Amino acid sequence: MRVKFNEGKQREFFIKVMLIISCPSLNELKNRLVGISYSSLKNYLSGRRLISESFLNDLCNLSGLKKEDFDFELVKDNWGQSKGGKKSKRNGPIKNRT
Repeated sequence: MRVKFNEGKQREFFIKVMLIISCPSLNELKNRLVGISYSSLKNYLSGRRLISESFLNDLCNLSGLKKEDFDFELVKDNWGQSKGGKKSKRNGPIKNRT
């Protein structure tokens, strides 16, 4: 599941976590969190990507925050993905080419 914060609240959450754990930059946060790239952290901070529920739990455990204190909703992992080939021109009716 993915976590969808209200507009601008995901950034506030990240900044609050970074202040609590005395982390001055995203690069330092990347060093403390194994398996998360710097570009992913930038996308999470800006709100371009939704964070996973397990990553939210990890950040809450690391900082001591309670996730119940934040206003968010859980959405499916495939939330926001395009419909892909369902509406593409190639999947339309086949015309005879003579």
